[in-house]
Amino acid sequence: MPPRLFALIVKELLAAFRDPKARIAFIIPPLMQVFLYAYAATLEVKHASIAVLNEDWGETSRQLVTRFERSSAFAPILWLKSDREIVPVIDSQRVVAVVRIGQDFSRLVAAREPATVQVILDGRRSNTAQILNGYIGSIVTQFAIDQAMGGTDPPDISTVVERSWYNPNRDYATTMVPSLVATLTMTTVLMIMVMSVARERELGTFEQLLVSPLQPHEILIGKAMPGLIVGFVLATAIMLIVTQFFHIPMLGSPLVLYAGLFVFLLAIIGVGLFISSLVSTQQQAMLGAMVYMMPAMMLSGFTSPVQNMPDWLQPVALMNPLTHFLVIVRGVFLRDMPMALVAERIWPMLFIAVFTLTAAGWLFRRKIS
Repeated sequence: MPPRLFALIVKELLAAFRDPKARIAFIIPPLMQVFLYAYAATLEVKHASIAVLNEDWGETSRQLVTRFERSSAFAPILWLKSDREIVPVIDSQRVVAVVRIGQDFSRLVAAREPATVQVILDGRRSNTAQILNGYIGSIVTQFAIDQAMGGTDPPDISTVVERSWYNPNRDYATTMVPSLVATLTMTTVLMIMVMSVARERELGTFEQLLVSPLQPHEILIGKAMPGLIVGFVLATAIMLIVTQFFHIPMLGSPLVLYAGLFVFLLAIIGVGLFISSLVSTQQQAMLGAMVYMMPAMMLSGFTSPVQNMPDWLQPVALMNPLTHFLVIVRGVFLRDMPMALVAERIWPMLFIAVFTLTAAGWLFRRKIS
């Protein structure tokens, strides 16, 4: 490595972490967010508040209600006495759902006739209501099967036997927490990169850098190396927290994950340098990073699958490097993803990195000329 290039890398690292507040901002928040996402950002529903209006009070209906009481998904049940109480408890958000059992429920079950259970959901909390409706439906369906099989002439009922691969307990943290290796690394590295050129322009040192003996590609490498170093260190720290603190094993090879991480960081660095080369102030750089980060997170499949997006939006999502690296992270952690499959996700990120870094280098040469 040429001495002048090494000096530029050291200078960039000192500029990024010289301020104690900047060091805290780049190190502490990502590590805190690992725990915040792990414990707060979950789609699991536990101890949800529901109400039951049992108009039957027969033995069969009491057996069904007992199953709701024993489920860990529900908080202590709120008992309603009449249908006039349904609207107030929903409007006040005291409960997410109301289960209404009709007056002839036990009689219909005893007569082996279809018996219905009404579920009234609070649509304002659509995600929770949808998941809760699935829980309630599963309990009622299993209860109906048990009642039918317990008769003197049980019908021939086909049952579904579930088996969950890669996440046997279907623990939401097992799929959420490893993804933070990608998302938190991206946000930190992107913020460092977008501030790089913009900070020098505000300080008036960018012109001095352009007239120095450094070539444009050396300036590009010098600007990129701090992002690579910080990205590898931060991703390694998050991986250690995931495996040692949350006890989520990495089933695949760390070398495969680091290969994907290297190309992913190059893509994010390219995006950051491109944004930083376009703007004039650090405030504009911050706004540019935010404009990029929000769509990148939403289109990556971090919160919702890419396959659920409209057909016209899915090609846009594939232009996002985070989309591909999330597949690599989850694959390496959960199912020992081989290098052949990882390579299928690396080349789109490599294309993005080449394009953005080339564009940033062209902007540097344009400034020189």
